[in-house]
Amino acid sequence: MTAKSPLPLPSVASEQIVIAQTGYVEDPDILGQIRDGFQNFVDSGQMWALILGFVLGYWFSGIRRG
Repeated sequence: MTAKSPLPLPSVASEQIVIAQTGYVEDPDILGQIRDGFQNFVDSGQMWALILGFVLGYWFSGIRRG
């Protein structure tokens, strides 16, 4: 004996149509967004903070190892 679902199950095709209709890309220039984000990362000084953090972390780990 098989139980029937009270609600009709959507087919794969109707799921794809719904996904395609709900998606909206505001700015499709992905590489431009990455470039702008990296430029902001450098301009804001976070690049220097990252480099300094790596150097100090490496130095501190060397002190701890003795």
